Amino acid sequence: MDNQRDKTTHFGFKEVKWQEKQQKVAEVFHSVATKYDVMNDVMSFGIHRIWKKITIQKAAVKPSNMVLDLAGGTGDLAYQFTRQVGDNGKVILSDINASMLDVGREKLTNRGCLGNIEYVQANAEYLPFSDNIFDCITISFGLRNVTDKDKALQSMYRVLKPGGRLLVLEFSKPIFPILSQIYDQYSFKVLPVMGQIIAQDADSYRYLAESIRKHPDQETLRQMMLNAGFDKVEYQNMAAGVVALHIGIKY
Repeated sequence: MDNQRDKTTHFGFKEVKWQEKQQKVAEVFHSVATKYDVMNDVMSFGIHRIWKKITIQKAAVKPSNMVLDLAGGTGDLAYQFTRQVGDNGKVILSDINASMLDVGREKLTNRGCLGNIEYVQANAEYLPFSDNIFDCITISFGLRNVTDKDKALQSMYRVLKPGGRLLVLEFSKPIFPILSQIYDQYSFKVLPVMGQIIAQDADSYRYLAESIRKHPDQETLRQMMLNAGFDKVEYQNMAAGVVALHIGIKY
């Protein structure tokens, strides 16, 4: 049996103690929370909105559904889901980071989201929900920051209803080598500068670029989801694999 005190994992390109990663990731998102939406638009030239729109369409949420938006941050997906589930449904916006959750709560409250949404601070590895209660779970640009991704995927599988689906929107591996080279130059030379100018924090955006490179590629993540119990897993590349949307179904 592994002794967790001796285990290490990656924090960007650095090796850190297993139990330290969660706190280090928390510090990153505490730092960037108030500038998170602005930086998303700048970094992706607004294209992240298209990726999220596709995710919302593929989620196929229906009236009266129960939806969990994990690592939901500032609530881009959760807002749309509140409009789809109606008064008899429920959306839970969940994030491990209190600062991100506060920004999301304020943003959605200002947009009139009141009766059919709840806010829950939670670790994806230990979801505080009963078995088989959600029709749909989404996690958008959050899985790569989770320390134990296998445990998190198992936790998501547990709380999904039979017939429910998990959608993982995440940065992935570009399918063209030349694109990978361009993407690397942009990620490691441009993003930290943007982070410094807009969020006064180059280090956090350097970490975010590094964390993308350490995230499993498309096929590896697909197999991880199957190993977690999902009966069918497919993925769709976007922007030539810079981003991928994985969909897992629990039968």
